Amino acid sequence: MFANIILFGLKYWAGVVTGSVALIADAWHTVSDSISSVVLLVGLAVAKKPADKEHPFGHGRAELISSIIIGFILALIGFNFFRESVLRLMKHQEVFFGTIAIVVTAISIVVKEAMARFAIWAGKKEGIRSTIADGWHHRSDALSSVIILIGIFLGKFFWWIDGVLGLLVSLLIFYTAYVIIKDAADSLLGEIPDRKLLKKIENIAREVYPHNLGLHHFHIHRYGEHTEMTFHIILPEEMELKEAGKLTKRLFERINNELNIVATIHIDTRSNYMKEREDD
Repeated sequence: MFANIILFGLKYWAGVVTGSVALIADAWHTVSDSISSVVLLVGLAVAKKPADKEHPFGHGRAELISSIIIGFILALIGFNFFRESVLRLMKHQEVFFGTIAIVVTAISIVVKEAMARFAIWAGKKEGIRSTIADGWHHRSDALSSVIILIGIFLGKFFWWIDGVLGLLVSLLIFYTAYVIIKDAADSLLGEIPDRKLLKKIENIAREVYPHNLGLHHFHIHRYGEHTEMTFHIILPEEMELKEAGKLTKRLFERINNELNIVATIHIDTRSNYMKEREDD
C-alpha cells in the first residue's frame, strides 16, 4: 500500500506536468491497488472468523466477495478513463512527453511487476484467491505502464497517441476486472472439481473398495479454507446396509484426512443409476 501511494504521487505529478490523460489514468489505476488492498485485508479478516450459528460453513467466502468488490472498483476506474480518452480524441488534444514521463513510467513497471510476482506467489502458496487477484491487479498496472512507455516514444509522431493509450489502458483494466469477477463468481455459484482432484479421489476409492464404485455427479463448494464436496457412488444391490455404511465411512474419512475435504456421499444401485440415466 505504501509503495502504491508513492507511485500514485509520481505518476499523477508526471501526468499533470505533461497533461497526459494516459498517465493520470495509470496513476488512478495504481491508487486503486491500495483501495483493493484495504478491501482484501478486510475480506481476509472476516474470512478467518470461525463458523457460528448463522454461518455453519464459516466465513471463508468473504474472501471471494472481496475479490468481486476489487473487480467492480477496477471496472469503474476503467469506464472513467475510457470516457476521458474518447473526449480527448474528439478534441484532437496533443501531448508532449518528456524525460519525467519516461523515468516515472520505467520505475512503475519494475516496482509493480515485483509486487505482482510476490502477491501471486503468496496467494498460490496460501491458497487465497483474492491475494492472487490482487497480484493480477498489480500486473495489469505494470502492463499498462509498458503500453504507456511505448506510446511515449511514439508520441512525437502521432498527435492521437495519448488518447489511444488511455483507451488501451482502460480496456486492460476492464479485462482484469472481468477475470477477477468471473473467477470469484464461479466459486460462489459452485463448480466441478478439476481433473487432478478427481484423480486423487478415484485412487482413494479404489484403495477403499477394489471394485469400480462408478463415482459421478461431483459438485464442490469452497468456503475459504473449508471445502465441501458432494458426489454419488454405485454399490451392488445385494450389499447389506451395514457394509455399505462402513465402506462409505472409510471413503469419507480418507478424503477428509488426505484432501481436507468434507464429502457428502450419495449411494446409488446399478439399476437406479441406469434408470436415472434413461430418464435424463
